[in-house]
Amino acid sequence: MRTSRRAIVAFVFGATALAAPALAFDGAPVNPKDAAIPVVTTLPGSAAAVRRSAPAAPQETSLSALQYAAEGGHPIAQWKLGRMYASGDGVAQDDVRAFDYFTRIANAHAEDSPLTAQAQVVANAFVALGRYYLNGIPNSKVKADPDRAREMFSYAASYFGNADAQYDLARLYLKTPDASREDFRYGARWLGLAAQKGQHEAQALLGQMLFNGDRLPRQAARGLMWLTLARDSAGTDEVWIKENYNRALAKASDDDRAMCLQMLEHWVQGRRE
Repeated sequence: MRTSRRAIVAFVFGATALAAPALAFDGAPVNPKDAAIPVVTTLPGSAAAVRRSAPAAPQETSLSALQYAAEGGHPIAQWKLGRMYASGDGVAQDDVRAFDYFTRIANAHAEDSPLTAQAQVVANAFVALGRYYLNGIPNSKVKADPDRAREMFSYAASYFGNADAQYDLARLYLKTPDASREDFRYGARWLGLAAQKGQHEAQALLGQMLFNGDRLPRQAARGLMWLTLARDSAGTDEVWIKENYNRALAKASDDDRAMCLQMLEHWVQGRRE
């Protein structure tokens, strides 16, 4: 569903989710042709606060420069600071401050064209906000709100085409205990789209569902293909992906393995074209 710029702004401030794309359950494309809670703080390290009596350490200078740019509304600086506070990288870990930076980006740049250089930074801010809304932030105004999380993921997935948002949105649809058949279809389609874009967690989950026939018609070879791609991209801490791949490989027949290899060759060839 395509929306006007006015509808996009309305969505950021609490509208409903957009429609899912048309994709087959196996991930193959079907002929593809409450405002965010402001937590405004006065940040240290602004230009007026920088000491002039002694030279600052390189790390302090870099942080001050980021803070200055962020206060000036630079979304990439805001994103970098948000990530730093979220992970405690070079600063004291502070989820509320991270949430604030991500909120600034979302509120100021929701209407940016998906074709701009900073579009994925904006999309990533929506994803980060969605993940905060899933569980909330302890001892803060940010409470767990799965519906709000879904809105954040839906916007980033639909308007910006962000693969991580598509995966997170798929998981919300698929993991709902009383999910309707329609919700499951939405979840499966978002999962397939994220997998096609190379999101390895989506590839792993889709591969597991297809190989085991979990609420989808069983396609062992295709499932093994997705699991293989996911395994090749998985990080060292993503043990679940490698374990699922190993289990599937052990159960796969010779024919399944042979067909999987053919599918992988087509995947690689398609990526090159």
